[in-house]
Amino acid sequence: MIQGQNVWAHPYTYQGTYSFLLEYVDKCKKGEIIIGNELMIQLDILMEYFDNPEIKVDFEDGHKRIKFIETKCKHFEAPFAGKPFLLDIFQKAFVEAIYIFKIFDEEIDRWVRLHQDVLFVVARKNGKTPLVSALCLAEFFCGEIGTRILCSSNDYEQADLMFQAINSMREESRSLEKVTRSNIKGIFFGNPKKPKKNGKFSYKNKGTIKKISAKTGAKEGKNIKIGAVDEVHELKDNTSTMPIRQAVSTQDEPLYIELTTEGVINDGYLDERLREARQVLNGEIERPRWLIWLYTQDSEQEVWQNEKSWVKSNPGLGVIKKRSFLKKMIEEAKTSKSMRVFVLSKDFNIKQNNATAWLSPEDILSEDNFEIEDFRNAFAIGAVDLSKSGDLASARVMMMKPGSQKKYFLQKYFIPESKLLDLPKEEFEKYQAWIRKDLVIVSPGNENDFSLVTAWFVKLYKEFGIRCYKVGYDKWSAIYWAKEMDSYGFECVRVSQEFGSMSEPMKLVEADLKSKLINYNNNPIDKYCLENTALNINTKQEIMPVKVQGKEEKKIDGAVTMIIAYRVYIDNRTEFLSLVGR
Repeated sequence: MIQGQNVWAHPYTYQGTYSFLLEYVDKCKKGEIIIGNELMIQLDILMEYFDNPEIKVDFEDGHKRIKFIETKCKHFEAPFAGKPFLLDIFQKAFVEAIYIFKIFDEEIDRWVRLHQDVLFVVARKNGKTPLVSALCLAEFFCGEIGTRILCSSNDYEQADLMFQAINSMREESRSLEKVTRSNIKGIFFGNPKKPKKNGKFSYKNKGTIKKISAKTGAKEGKNIKIGAVDEVHELKDNTSTMPIRQAVSTQDEPLYIELTTEGVINDGYLDERLREARQVLNGEIERPRWLIWLYTQDSEQEVWQNEKSWVKSNPGLGVIKKRSFLKKMIEEAKTSKSMRVFVLSKDFNIKQNNATAWLSPEDILSEDNFEIEDFRNAFAIGAVDLSKSGDLASARVMMMKPGSQKKYFLQKYFIPESKLLDLPKEEFEKYQAWIRKDLVIVSPGNENDFSLVTAWFVKLYKEFGIRCYKVGYDKWSAIYWAKEMDSYGFECVRVSQEFGSMSEPMKLVEADLKSKLINYNNNPIDKYCLENTALNINTKQEIMPVKVQGKEEKKIDGAVTMIIAYRVYIDNRTEFLSLVGR
């Protein structure tokens, strides 16, 4: 129901026109729709506009685009593929909020849209990309001739998701498809099979829809009318967004939309934008042309204690996003730090620091010491994290007993003599204690002597018969060391310290530590390294180790070699366990 449908006496009408925004606000105020405090503040601001004599309320543009989306656009992905794109009330209210408020621009002597900058934050799987994609397509057809639209994101793949969503909706509609064309460069008006000589749908309309990524720059960003940037939480700064914002500034009625979930990048672009946005909502700074539409929780505590609050960050819950899926994510988040970080940031828009401690003190606690004699003539998996100079190096072997899932670690650390002299007094005394206990081997001079690392592996074999099945090492380590190990009969395999290779073993190390399936012989340096280790997480929910924020001078090498050992174990589990069982 949009206009002229017997709505004159309805409480959600304004000057005879039905308003989805008024309906949404009323239901939010009554508690029929649950939203967070930040969105409620923005809605209160919008309600003031209805009584502001300097702002004109005009529903035509907003309702035209809502009607276009619901009658011309179709979903293209399961389980809604082929079905009309029927908007929920929160989506209609959002579109209305963008379009219905007008202010008079004296420079061009006409009324123009008030909101020209939009920040839309909503949890994943709530249809944000399809919604903004449909809005871009609506603007392409409903806007003026020559409308140029640019889809952008941190990487080309994410930018392509929005572009493909737009193109798929175009292809699903026969009436839209027959007056447009697309190729690898973009979407254009004019169909070579059914050409039109003149008018909006002819080749004379130079409107386009294109895509770029932050990595390719904004070379295509000159003089565009609509700019939509997806997943801005991945951006470290504004170097890729500013060219787009400047490009739309040449238009009389530009529209720049940033859509995203929360993220884990510290002091990134989204952090700064949200700081400014919250200042606007709190009345500390004035940005009347910025529509700030935040679906956020009011606290982390309510996520765990009140399931009804989940809809604050998930307005599509039960319609677009399955409640059962979210329940499953919550249960997994209770036992996994990486899942907790991912779920709170991506499913509830609660910012997570990607450099907070990975493990709790209880997780790190090891069992009583074991004797190396228990593993005489055992097979092992080796791992090293080598540092040429000025740093700690770590080497270890991982051993198992037949019929058991428990992993036992023997380890040795290495440090250059010059590094010790540069340490603060407290750290120096700590390292001196470790050296006296033969936990650390000191290399003379300014560099670690990798031959000492080799000698340690050789010693384990000669004195205790511990044979390394394979030894994992970081790809940045000296290749000469690997050749030296090979000369002694050790097979070394590279394990790159990247998300793809480190994520799975890091998650398994965490699970085994929590289950007390790791015994690192109560080595204090292992404990020290585990305490200093944080996790970094990407959009694919992959993780890798980093240093806890504020502890950049601390070391995590021991934790890294545990993860490297687990990587080799995972890749060779069957064969290694068969050797253990001999």
